[in-house]
Amino acid sequence: PSFYSTGAPVLFVKKKDGGLHLRVDYRKLNSVTRKNKYPVRPMNQLLNFFSGSSIFSKIDLHGAYNLLRIKEGDEHLTCFRTKYGSFEYLVMPFGLTNAPPSFQNLVNDIFHDLLDFYVVVYSDDIMVFSKSEEEHVTHVSTVLSRLRTNSLFAKASKCLFHVSSVEYLGYVVSSEGLKMDQAKVQQILNWPPPRNLKALQSFLGFANFYHHFFKNWSKKISSLTSFLKKYSCFPLNEEALSQFNQLKKAFTTSPILSHFNPSLHTIVETNASNYALGAVLSQVSDSGKHPIAFDSRKPIPAELNYDIHDKELLGIVWALKRWRAFLLSLSSPFEVLTNHSSLQYFMSLKVLTRRQLHWAESLSEFHFSITYRPSRLATLPDALSHWDNIYPERGRISSARIQ
Repeated sequence: PSFYSTGAPVLFVKKKDGGLHLRVDYRKLNSVTRKNKYPVRPMNQLLNFFSGSSIFSKIDLHGAYNLLRIKEGDEHLTCFRTKYGSFEYLVMPFGLTNAPPSFQNLVNDIFHDLLDFYVVVYSDDIMVFSKSEEEHVTHVSTVLSRLRTNSLFAKASKCLFHVSSVEYLGYVVSSEGLKMDQAKVQQILNWPPPRNLKALQSFLGFANFYHHFFKNWSKKISSLTSFLKKYSCFPLNEEALSQFNQLKKAFTTSPILSHFNPSLHTIVETNASNYALGAVLSQVSDSGKHPIAFDSRKPIPAELNYDIHDKELLGIVWALKRWRAFLLSLSSPFEVLTNHSSLQYFMSLKVLTRRQLHWAESLSEFHFSITYRPSRLATLPDALSHWDNIYPERGRISSARIQ
């Protein structure tokens, strides 16, 4: 119980198992809270460590944030009111702005010497990954022992042990690579045509989670994004509605994203036009060249004024920054393919514009060569609309194990 007369309002959120989550609306408290700047790694980085792994276990911690004690004397700040009176937490509740980084700090400290070797942690979700069954037994035993020593406990009903495929952070992880979670794909397939701006924003936001599975994503949604402009009239016109349906269909034929291997020869292919910047990250193995990731974006208005040389150079700079974590982990130089011959010599030019000088500085941290390849030989055509012909076979893309 709390003796404070004011407190945050509460609400209940239904659990998947039918139970109820108590949630406190701490927005006012969060707005005046000094933020914990502990770095929480992006989800896509955590998916970069499964290369070569074939057996997985997922551990969900029970109570998570409630395992952290509120600083003595600050308990009253968590006061919330109900019709039965006011109450305050002694432990960290869900909803506080500093709860995620504080808990991440705790689990990272517990597993500091195991992280990225055979353990990754995102909040209360722990993934253990190994190359063999025998190795995995040892790894899981070590993780569970650490949890017990630190009085952290798993929720058995939400854990999976010793499996070859598991859902983690919205993806299905296996030895093959990454696949989209079919439950989320089904939600997209069942999505009705957006009838207003808010509905369209919700659809694009949800679908965009998997954008790196698709070649030329920005073009696939171009007609839909035009309706995000102010004063757009709904319902969708025929062109946008057709693109909406085509996009949903594309989710049924998405590739598997293979795991990135820092020891393989790596190729970055880029293209730039007035409509989009596009790039493909590929690796060459004994079985041939496989795409690792696709990405694209629209140029901003100022970039439309660049000459063709700078547009193509912009495409290279953007792609290398986009995949910086992959490219800096490589054990040998990677190759950039371009159909603009003068770019081969860019890094050795002595006379540069201010913009080009800035780009040269950005590129200096990478170890790569630029290779000219005529458009007629390119697997990445000049016209971004031709991207669907790049890899007619099943694409394989990946997250990276940085070694």
